Amino acid sequence: MNARTESAHQALTRPGSMKETVLLRAHMYFFYSTMAMLVSYLPLYFADRGFTPSQIGLIYASGPAVSIAGNLLTGLASDKYRTIKKLLVLLFAGQLLMLIALQQVEAFGWVLAIMTVFYLFQTPVQPLSDSLALLSAAHTGRNYPSIRIYGSIGFAFSAFAIGLLLKEQGSGFTVTVILALVALSLCASFTLRDYQGEVRKMEFSGFFALIRKPSIVAFFAITLILSVAHRMYEGFLALTLREMGASQSLIGSAWLTSALSEIPVLYLLGKYGHKLKELPLLAVAAFMYALRYFLMSRLEDPSYVILLQLMHSVSFGIFFSTSLRYMTYLLPDEFRSSGQALYAVVWAGIAGVVSGTVGGYWFETFGPQWFFMTASLFAAAAGAGFIALHLTGRNR
Repeated sequence: MNARTESAHQALTRPGSMKETVLLRAHMYFFYSTMAMLVSYLPLYFADRGFTPSQIGLIYASGPAVSIAGNLLTGLASDKYRTIKKLLVLLFAGQLLMLIALQQVEAFGWVLAIMTVFYLFQTPVQPLSDSLALLSAAHTGRNYPSIRIYGSIGFAFSAFAIGLLLKEQGSGFTVTVILALVALSLCASFTLRDYQGEVRKMEFSGFFALIRKPSIVAFFAITLILSVAHRMYEGFLALTLREMGASQSLIGSAWLTSALSEIPVLYLLGKYGHKLKELPLLAVAAFMYALRYFLMSRLEDPSYVILLQLMHSVSFGIFFSTSLRYMTYLLPDEFRSSGQALYAVVWAGIAGVVSGTVGGYWFETFGPQWFFMTASLFAAAAGAGFIALHLTGRNR
């Protein structure tokens, strides 16, 4: 038994490790269930309220724009004060207040303002949760994919089962469902263990010096290109399928398929991923994104989108887990939350602004075909970038 295996075995047999693992998985389940609602059905909710694609794109862009500051501030605060749990409690409470306010307004201006503040509270949750899962490994013996896989299960269940519920109740019930899921997430956050408190306190000068390294700058630049493509697809898939005549259940099934397809990939990455180099894996994921979006640009029958969603396993499934694993080599534990926050700024913040504003205009002006073709070109460029980064030796 090598040192790494022995350490994992000791963590697994430590009293309380199983309980901590279950609570972390429950947290992931509820959070990603909420994400399924935000991605799959909230755009349709706004469309049914009479908002145009440009207005919906603006809603999805304004939130990520403000989240850039939110992610950085919460990440730095987490590392400085060595707490993740308290920040999660605060963020979920803020989300609840904004969702209650959203139910009280009708005008687009008020909706835009409330959703902007909502995303200020919502977007930092994912990087903080990822940090918590990564830091928990030494205490529970469970790696990140074995925790994150329950998020995929939650996303899949919500995308399908809640889609059926909304088909019966109508899209007006969407915000109520999201509010209930956030309330469950808030309850779950009180039960989590604060692993960040066991990491040595960060020095800001060291962090800012670290993120100026050429290898880190190059990685984030390439990630941004791929993130824009991902956000373009994610933000406008439901609207595209609606325009093609897809039913609510078909849209739900599409999101269900993509979430379920992640599960076997996350399982395999958890067992064997450490044996493979990260940058070539990221290139494979990026080229799969490119192929997937190219095929989407040629799609005429919405029922075939189910087959395309199966490609989510190799594209997003490999990319997100592998990029987080690559981050553990780029950044030490005391910078974990700040590093994840910076990653979220690129992945969700800047990419969300570009895809929501420019993407919304591009979608409305040129239509879905050229919209998804553009996303495909971005993904292909990112794949080439990861290969170049690997060949120039700027990995580990």
